[in-house]
Amino acid sequence: MSQCSINQGLTKSLIWLAFIILPSWAIAKPLVVGITLHPYYSYTAQVVGDRATLLPLIASGFNPHNYELQPSDIKRLSSMDALVLNAIGHDEFAVNALEGLELPNLTLINANKDVPLLSSGRGNANYNPHSFVSIDAAIRQVYTIAVELGKLDPGNASYFQQNALRYARELRQLKNTYRSQLLDVNLSGIRIASTHNAYGYLLQEFGIGVDTVIEPAHGVEPSASQLQATIQRINDANIQVLFTELDMDNRYVDVIEAATGIQIYHFSHMTHGDYDADQVIREMEHNLSTLVEALTLAAKANS
Repeated sequence: MSQCSINQGLTKSLIWLAFIILPSWAIAKPLVVGITLHPYYSYTAQVVGDRATLLPLIASGFNPHNYELQPSDIKRLSSMDALVLNAIGHDEFAVNALEGLELPNLTLINANKDVPLLSSGRGNANYNPHSFVSIDAAIRQVYTIAVELGKLDPGNASYFQQNALRYARELRQLKNTYRSQLLDVNLSGIRIASTHNAYGYLLQEFGIGVDTVIEPAHGVEPSASQLQATIQRINDANIQVLFTELDMDNRYVDVIEAATGIQIYHFSHMTHGDYDADQVIREMEHNLSTLVEALTLAAKANS
């Protein structure tokens, strides 16, 4: 037998041995997982690590409240194995389009399916879709994503679960760091206004409710009469804090501030900028720091 034949046989044997030794995740084709919103990119990226390909449905920079899927977006959908959805009102551009599409190989993951949802507060059956501006609800969504992706990729199910547990631990530690700063703060007399009903999930984790929501609907400015009624309500109820959205130009906020002297604080909705695995941790830390500052100063003003 020639040396060449021996080498070829040895090469084939080594290749076959590699397939036997390598774990299944290293051989199988990685899942292609789509996401509709920035927070779900962070959640999913933390869960899958380098064992799946993440594919945002839409390029960064869009407004999810008025976006309509383009042909290129629909083509992108057809390349996905799964799509992670908010599915309770914040990614209707995707949910509505999916109702008219036949994509039998696409698995839809409703990240909020195990989250105790809040009402939108408008006297109807709609849910508040801002469950991602939170810690507890975020953790539930991370677990759901890990479980559902594990069903599609059993070889990596344990890996996904371990990553979800690690990420949940990081989120809890972040929350506990800031919650501990409020242990000696009297929150009982603090009253809160919000430009729109986006912060209910986060505030309820700290035992805080929202007394007044200014916008009649998300992104819809109040009319002159509605604005005047809001100003009157803030003054009458001695509402001290107004939370509004970072990176959002709400002209009426300046009017309210001038008329009432209310303190303005900005929360990130984590829906701007590039898709980033660390965005949720980074920007939720900003939100928690802002919340602690607002509540601490309001409590001092009440004392």
